[in-house]
Amino acid sequence: MKEFLVSLLSNEILVYALMAFVPLVWVIPFALFAVWWERKISAHMQDRLGPMRTGWHGWLQTIADILKLIQKEDIVPTAADSKLFKLAPYVVFTGAYAAYAAIPFSAAYIGSEINIGLFYVVAVSSIVVIGLLMAGWASNNKWSLFGALRSAAQIVSYEVPVALAILAVIMVTGTFDLQEINRVQSGWFWNWLVFAKFPFLFLAFLIYFVASLAEVNRTPFDIPEAESELVGGYHTEYGGMRFALLFLSEYANMFAVSAIAATIFLGGWNSPFGEFLSGPWWGALWFIAKGMFFIFVQMWLRWTLPRLRVDQLMYIGWKVLTPFAFVIVLCVGAWVLAAR
Repeated sequence: MKEFLVSLLSNEILVYALMAFVPLVWVIPFALFAVWWERKISAHMQDRLGPMRTGWHGWLQTIADILKLIQKEDIVPTAADSKLFKLAPYVVFTGAYAAYAAIPFSAAYIGSEINIGLFYVVAVSSIVVIGLLMAGWASNNKWSLFGALRSAAQIVSYEVPVALAILAVIMVTGTFDLQEINRVQSGWFWNWLVFAKFPFLFLAFLIYFVASLAEVNRTPFDIPEAESELVGGYHTEYGGMRFALLFLSEYANMFAVSAIAATIFLGGWNSPFGEFLSGPWWGALWFIAKGMFFIFVQMWLRWTLPRLRVDQLMYIGWKVLTPFAFVIVLCVGAWVLAAR
């Protein structure tokens, strides 16, 4: 038996498959917890209790919902493009999940430590737009199509300030490698890039965070799923496990953008106290804690800010965030050149 296990682990393809499976072990429990957490946060912000009857403080409610979705009939609208309709949720999830390949959960674990990791994450996450357009168009539903077009326009527009904010970090660190960016920020919390080149990288962090809300369709940029206008947006016609897959992709994207923010601005897996409470396991806990903090802020904003109009969304993206991001890139570039 021992020889069999050794032979299996020596199989390079199997090792890669196991490494690729690790983020899925995190994404699924995280999505189940995040749905329950969002319900409880929203309830307490409105002086309610939220789910209470299913498990302790309702923690089994999300599991019950998933079991219900699994048992639902797989319905495809008669006038829909059946092949694209069925394929779209998988394309959306693939784009969201593929980004995890380059996210460094700790100093000891990263799916693929490639030297263009940051560029890869920005590029591969764009696949989600293709899946959303497929879902909206293939549904043969005007609400779905409007939601998909809004989402595509929104994501493409806000990728510009996101890329510029990330470019400012790359200019300071001189690398696309996410693990190397983590190592640059080792030591106490004042070594984190959000405090370096102050205030330029701090402003870049704010631009990245605001734009990332639009990237994952969170309030105040949840226009593609505006229930009062578009019923449910691009997933109006979806039910059962296909809807669950789109829902899972949304929460996977939420953590992905939060993880990138934690990595490139807040030290990633580095402890804020230098060598104290550091190491591979502590690093993973620090990394997840920082990511979960940003998730909490995203949920908090949902019940604090009103939804923007489409014209306001485009105005903020193209006439506010993008020009400011360009100025920050120029200032950081001048600073870096002057420091040489």
